[in-house]
Amino acid sequence: MLQRRIASSAGLGQRWRPFGSRRSSMTSRNASLAGIAMMLLGILLFSLNDVMGKWLVSTYTVGQVLVLRSAAALVVILPFVVMQGPRRTLRPERPGLQALRVLFGSLEVALFYAAVVYLPLADAMTIWLAAPVWVVILAALLLGERVDARRWLAVAAGFAGVVVALNPTGASLTMPALIAVLGSVLFAAMMVAGRQLRGTPDVTLVFWQTLGALVMGLVLLPLGWVSPSLTDLALLGLLGIVAMTAHICVTRSLKLAEASVVVPYQYTLIIWALIFGWFVFGDWPTPSMLWGGALIVTAGLTLLVLERRESVAGRDVAGETAQSTKPSGG
Repeated sequence: MLQRRIASSAGLGQRWRPFGSRRSSMTSRNASLAGIAMMLLGILLFSLNDVMGKWLVSTYTVGQVLVLRSAAALVVILPFVVMQGPRRTLRPERPGLQALRVLFGSLEVALFYAAVVYLPLADAMTIWLAAPVWVVILAALLLGERVDARRWLAVAAGFAGVVVALNPTGASLTMPALIAVLGSVLFAAMMVAGRQLRGTPDVTLVFWQTLGALVMGLVLLPLGWVSPSLTDLALLGLLGIVAMTAHICVTRSLKLAEASVVVPYQYTLIIWALIFGWFVFGDWPTPSMLWGGALIVTAGLTLLVLERRESVAGRDVAGETAQSTKPSGG
């Protein structure tokens, strides 16, 4: 702001500002559009991954799905590990917290596959989208983050959405539904742990997460094994590759544009879940699940808007402080 006033008073603002601002605006807009496209592609791939996972766990055990899926994903990521440097990957910062994040993520993915054996795909995905609500609660309880009244109201609305979706007085409150809720809480816990590991490279995070899922699959493997056909073996391998590509797309999206711009597009997951669930499995969510899902999505978007406003306000305050402390020129 100070620089603009100086340029204007010198009679130069009208000559340099339109070009610079227009060019900067175009670059920002292109990056945002690319980020949105990557997020949409990533969510579509995650949806395909979930459809394939639900299809495969109807025949194969959760343990062997995790093992074969993770083994294929590790093959894909190993070249990136080599390019980054094995030492940097195998010796991450804060190993205790890294291990905790891997544990949460491995349990979460196992619970997802266990839940979709019995739940319609849209139901499971709707419950998982409640993760931002659990993130606020866990961050307040575990990290001591301050949560204002507006956020607590959004959290209450999201929690009400989960209750409505589960329909606790009806037949939908089953063990698979409770497993799905636990899985979404663990997913939120993984996100909270990830907040403390922002300096860790994406390749390192994905490598350990994939390795953790492989170990979880090996732990569950004694519970059963069904010899896969060559076609299903290829699908199990493709499952890991699709999930890996989806992770890359979402990660790239968040680097191209601000989270407040691209994260709302993650809720297209519900649309794909409804389409694929009906087309592939003949499932359609109950009215209570649809109403509950609407509350959950509303709560998630509200939390995102509040976080965006707080972030912008923080940057404005920091900018004004920097300008007020900046020494004036001769």
